[in-house]
Amino acid sequence: MDKVETLIKEQQLKDQFDNLEKHTQWGIEFAEKYNKFVKERSEIEINYAKQIRNLSKKYQPKKNSREEEESKYTFCRAFFTTLNELNDYAGQHEVIAENLNSQIITELSRYLQELKTERKTHFHDGRKAQQYIESSWKQLESCKRRFERDCKEADRAQQYFEKMDADINVTKADVEKARQQAQMRHQMASDSKGDYSSYLQKFNQEQNDHYHTIIPNIFQKLQDMEEKRIERIGACMKTFAEVDRQVLPIVGKCLDGMTTAAESIEPKTDSQQVVESYKSGFEPPSDVEFEDYGQAMKRTVSENSLSNSREGKEKPAGKSKPKLWPFIKNKNKSPKQHKEPLSHRLNDFMASKPKMHCLRSLRRGGSGPEDFSHLPPEQRRKKLQGKIDDLNKDIHKEMDQRDALTKMKDVYIKNPQMGDPASVDPRLTEIGQNIEKLQAEVQKFEGWLAEVEERMPSKSDSHRRSGLYETQSTIAVSNNCAQDRESPDGSYTEEQNTETQVKANINININPNPNPNTIPTTMPDDEEFDDDDEPLATIGTCKALYPFEGHNEGTIAVAEGELLYVIEEDKGDGWTRVRRNQDEEGYVPTSYIEVNLEPNAKGAMTYI
Repeated sequence: MDKVETLIKEQQLKDQFDNLEKHTQWGIEFAEKYNKFVKERSEIEINYAKQIRNLSKKYQPKKNSREEEESKYTFCRAFFTTLNELNDYAGQHEVIAENLNSQIITELSRYLQELKTERKTHFHDGRKAQQYIESSWKQLESCKRRFERDCKEADRAQQYFEKMDADINVTKADVEKARQQAQMRHQMASDSKGDYSSYLQKFNQEQNDHYHTIIPNIFQKLQDMEEKRIERIGACMKTFAEVDRQVLPIVGKCLDGMTTAAESIEPKTDSQQVVESYKSGFEPPSDVEFEDYGQAMKRTVSENSLSNSREGKEKPAGKSKPKLWPFIKNKNKSPKQHKEPLSHRLNDFMASKPKMHCLRSLRRGGSGPEDFSHLPPEQRRKKLQGKIDDLNKDIHKEMDQRDALTKMKDVYIKNPQMGDPASVDPRLTEIGQNIEKLQAEVQKFEGWLAEVEERMPSKSDSHRRSGLYETQSTIAVSNNCAQDRESPDGSYTEEQNTETQVKANINININPNPNPNTIPTTMPDDEEFDDDDEPLATIGTCKALYPFEGHNEGTIAVAEGELLYVIEEDKGDGWTRVRRNQDEEGYVPTSYIEVNLEPNAKGAMTYI
């Protein structure tokens, strides 16, 4: 019965070890799974921070002149501040990943290694105690079987001795031999009994220690190990939350910075900045004068009446303009000369138009001139002033370097052991040359700036407001707005070209009329008009509002205030074809002139 109970206990103990081994292994796997979860969370934080940083970097202002333009506006500065705060926000997610890695992942991985080693030790001790008690049980069973065998041998020997002693036919020697054999078997049975009794006592003690001390201690260690594992998992989960909570104040500051940046946006300031940035400096045009074209109806085809009409209409400059005769006399008239069809002239004109488009295309890809003459006066003044400020800063830097090197040279002169004074001279010479170059640049830009400030109109300059028709691109009407104040090379021309002024003066001096604004209109009355070799007929007149140099092919230079004939009106591309005399004609920007078409011309109108 005792044997059966012992076997049952041993089997139950073995089953408990198997169950505990499975449970503890599952606990370790759970800890590893949680550690993997935290590691993946850390990777997500790193990737998120990287993407946020890349996003912030992508929209950061580029290192060019556009950055300076954008930094003037409050909404742009707010956006840049938001990008910087977002970059700091990404840094906090990197801090989260770093703390998760150092406080949870690394520590938990090391603890899991220790846990596996401890678990292995405990189960090894349990298996060892189990094997020892099983071995003791087997030895007890062996002693018991030996004692049982010796007892049976002793009984058989005793029975054999009694049988031999009762037989009268057996010799005395055989009886003595049987008696000795029986005594020996009894002694062996007695020894086996003693061994069995002592080992049984020993086994019972070991079994008691095994079930009441060794195995409970092992189980207690396993229980403590499991509790520590659970406690460590709980601590990791708490740290997992604390890592996020630690960065919340800084994240809140980042969000507060974004909010403050958004609240700092000032729409009125930005709109005023736009006004200051694109203010051209041109004055609005004065009222358009009334020009009486009805007087031209009184003219006759006779030379006398034409002359009388012309003399009667001559008035001081600026009050009215005479009617310009729309045809030009062909002095080499030949009645039999073949007349060139008008369609041929149109074809020639259409063939020359692409040149103008090509000229306009040049300004799209090219950079502006060094003196910023392609800009309106106010913008040009600002650019020149900014350039002068930059050059002055460079001069101050060079001067600081020169002063430092001069002091160094003085130190070398006083203490030759510290260095050779002559070694500083090449650098001082180079800096001196750089300063001279920069000062020359400053003088050049200051000259341009002074010229711009002289030409810029003032509010008290009333005669300029009444004599000149200056306008901005936003006031232009019709379909010429895209070319306002643009020459074919894309520049805003403010400076009156010397060569253009000479041409204008020559043209005015040749005019025999005392009034420089009057264009001669005399023409013999018996001449016929032959357009074989003649230019296109004039359809009106125009007055140049701004000087135009006309360097490109197909254009003509004009001076400010010069009067010209219009031979072809704007076709929608921003260019008008004009003529100065019979042999000199070309295109000028429509926005540079004030056009007055003949009343009978197609689509007659007056526009600026």
